Amino acid sequence: MIKKKKTEIYALGQHISMSAHKARRVIDQIRGRSYEETLMILELMPYRACYSIFKLVYSAAANASYNTGSNETNLIISKAEVNEGTTVKKLRPRARGRSFPIKRPTCHITIGVKDISLDEYEDKSMRMIHQSVYNKSRGGIWGKK
Repeated sequence: MIKKKKTEIYALGQHISMSAHKARRVIDQIRGRSYEETLMILELMPYRACYSIFKLVYSAAANASYNTGSNETNLIISKAEVNEGTTVKKLRPRARGRSFPIKRPTCHITIGVKDISLDEYEDKSMRMIHQSVYNKSRGGIWGKK
């Protein structure tokens, strides 16, 4: 049995005080890019959501370097998603004793990074196993004549 190594490392930010729609606008720009390119993009974009996402990307890279010993130049953003969180509700006093609701949306952001150098190593080992098992010249499973 072949045990697959966990190559994807996550950083999760919960109850971030902004709309999920506004955070998704930034997340869609960085999904699938390299770590260094992502940091440059986030520093130069003019949106408020960039700061929170920048901190999460930085945290995910720190988790990857600490837990698996990965180099930051080999990291790519493999998973980036935004989910809606709870809505903070307050009441604002208005004229004649009435009140007006204020709704502050929150969101949960998940950033997953993957080390492409570990992924290439796994692909090479799987190819070698695949060739030895299924190759006809070596008398593998399909080597019947």
